Amino acid sequence: MNLKLLTSISKSLLLARWKQTLVAAIGVTFSITMFITLLSFMSGLNDLLDGLIVNRTPHVRLYNEIQPSKKQPIDLNSEYKNHYNFVSSVKPKNELLQIQNSGAIMQMLKHDERVLGVAPKITAQVFYNVGNIDLTGVINGIDVEAENRLFLFKDYVTAGNYIDLKNTPNSIILGKGAAEKMLANIGDVIQVTTTKGERLQLKVVGYFQSGLQDIDKVQSYASMATTQKLLGESNAYVTDIQIKLKDILTAPKVAKELGKLFDLEAIDIQTANSQFETGSSVRSLISYAVGITLLIVAGFGIYNILNMMIYEKMDSIAILKATGFSGKDVQKIFIGIALTIGLFGGMLGLLFGFGLSQLIDQIPFNTAALPTVKTYPINYNPKFYLIGTIFSIVTTYFAGYFPSRKASKIDPVVIIRGK
Repeated sequence: MNLKLLTSISKSLLLARWKQTLVAAIGVTFSITMFITLLSFMSGLNDLLDGLIVNRTPHVRLYNEIQPSKKQPIDLNSEYKNHYNFVSSVKPKNELLQIQNSGAIMQMLKHDERVLGVAPKITAQVFYNVGNIDLTGVINGIDVEAENRLFLFKDYVTAGNYIDLKNTPNSIILGKGAAEKMLANIGDVIQVTTTKGERLQLKVVGYFQSGLQDIDKVQSYASMATTQKLLGESNAYVTDIQIKLKDILTAPKVAKELGKLFDLEAIDIQTANSQFETGSSVRSLISYAVGITLLIVAGFGIYNILNMMIYEKMDSIAILKATGFSGKDVQKIFIGIALTIGLFGGMLGLLFGFGLSQLIDQIPFNTAALPTVKTYPINYNPKFYLIGTIFSIVTTYFAGYFPSRKASKIDPVVIIRGK
């Protein structure tokens, strides 16, 4: 049958019951709006929470782990080689935290096509001396420019200028929590002591705030040179090599490979932060489940309205079939009605969802735990809008398909005879 004629009939049936049609379209609009808003907000929240870790965590970290020797002297003795030897109170291996040949390793990594960047680091256990009280702390010696380039260091420096760490000798950027405990202001000089008893006075040039309060209470940053001076080590002293990859998903494979190649401990970001990935996956799953449920509920609304329309339009359907319309033609008419409702409601839903997301994106969100965040996080990923469009079409298609099958099987003779 002529498509133009079928479209005209579908339009007439839609307008004949415009109130019910409007209700069905509003249901689809509301579902798509909430689907887009919920996914955008939840995905933005995931990005925010993961960013607290991902932005500050290397994809692969190389370091020396202090572990007990796997083979004890008795195991090397030929007389006891094939025996079961039980040794208690095993002491760690007598080795340093320093990575040997760190310069050559970093130079090799910089030429690896998979590597985006490399940043050295020194981890130093210290005590902050506050009067007669010593507070436990950790100073991270960093290459300031590399740390900022790869791990957005300046975004977490809430007071002072991060580059002062490089330009000012014997300087330190204190964790916000540590600074509050010591009542240390920018420009003050504090004294720190290493575990070996070495002391050094450092000038406070800024505050660092990661958003993780327990870390900010103990962690501070100094330049590589200052940290090496504090520890009494040479300028070749490095305890960690931080690697950022072009593809984060390859981190487990690369970590395993580099650990064997350089005979170092290597940990990838997925292993180090597996709990965060689990939380993100669960939140995303809940968002999709709620959104799809809303769309299915809207689909049932369209199904009920079309069922009622078919029941009330039995005479019209019988006349259509009696005048030469086939069952497939009747089916196309009602599927066309359902798809029209779905497309119209879906497009409005996408617009309202985008508008509501933008509104949420402007709402102030200020918290001391997240210094870099000023408004509620929203992710405007086009994928969400594509998924919403597909689901609105698929849901409304099936909502119209089953009633249309019922309409296509109506026997016009039975209906007309009954009248």
